[in-house]
Amino acid sequence: MKKRATQADVAREAGLSVTTVSLVLNGRRNTRISEEAAERVREAAERLDYSPDPTARSLRTGRTRSLAFVSDGVTVTRYASAMIRGALDAAEERGYTVLMAEVGERPERLEKVVASMLERRVDGLLFGFMSARKVGLPALPRGKRTVLINGVADGLPAILPAEQDAGEAAVNRLLAAGHRRIAFIGRSERVLDPYLSATIPQRYAGIDAAMAAAGLDFAAEAEGHEWEPELGYRGTLRMLDDAASFTAILTANDRVAFGAYQALQERGLRVPHDVAVMSFDDEQLATYLHPPLTTMRLPYREMGALGARMLLDEEAPAPATLVPMPLVERGSVA
Repeated sequence: MKKRATQADVAREAGLSVTTVSLVLNGRRNTRISEEAAERVREAAERLDYSPDPTARSLRTGRTRSLAFVSDGVTVTRYASAMIRGALDAAEERGYTVLMAEVGERPERLEKVVASMLERRVDGLLFGFMSARKVGLPALPRGKRTVLINGVADGLPAILPAEQDAGEAAVNRLLAAGHRRIAFIGRSERVLDPYLSATIPQRYAGIDAAMAAAGLDFAAEAEGHEWEPELGYRGTLRMLDDAASFTAILTANDRVAFGAYQALQERGLRVPHDVAVMSFDDEQLATYLHPPLTTMRLPYREMGALGARMLLDEEAPAPATLVPMPLVERGSVA
């Protein structure tokens, strides 16, 4: 059996000290090691097929170089799985492994899952949620680094999408295209409950602020908290039947937009020639519509990557970090 190369072997191969090799291979930042020396270490490690002994390193440092990612549906949902990809990539950059667990629709499993992760001595906990809302978490050990992605809990750092900016940007995109008679589908007082949504009130605030800044009121509105195609379909038909005059529809999410497309087509109206449609989230569905949907993308991948980096950075994370929602231009606004 081939003997495992050690850091001393790498140091001899690179012609550098063991301390220098250790600093480079352990990813220590803010050192005075030159990039040329660091590259020599990496090349020597590659030639010797060096890999660290995780057990020995854990005993020496008190760290397992592993993180936990616990979610309520992210791991099994294609739409939000980019959050995991971001966390995995950021952790891998630092030489960390991510252990994943799913509690789904069974919140009673959360305490058991967290206890299991802590037994494995993970260095930090990431909690990822499908919808941004206030959540309850089990008691965590004091000092255990924890970050919430798309969720809010008292006293813990949270990463959230910048919904207010996105709401303003969505309206401004329609205004820039010349629309002044805009309809809105999806307002609901129910989602103002923080346990249902911690960010949609900010989305509404951004939308209303942009409309107010333009001196406009909505030409028509269809309320509803079930943001599914049926709301977009029924809401659009109701506004048309009420003889509302609008040239654009802003919908609460992409699924609602899908229903609006169906209703407009049924009435012989074309997107975007007769009515423009603008939305939020950028689900896969948005690319399947004809024409494809212009929407504000939820930055799941960026949020996942930022969450992992915040766990691994030495400074304390900010209480709340907002990640911009990019505008994804397609063909539904003209």
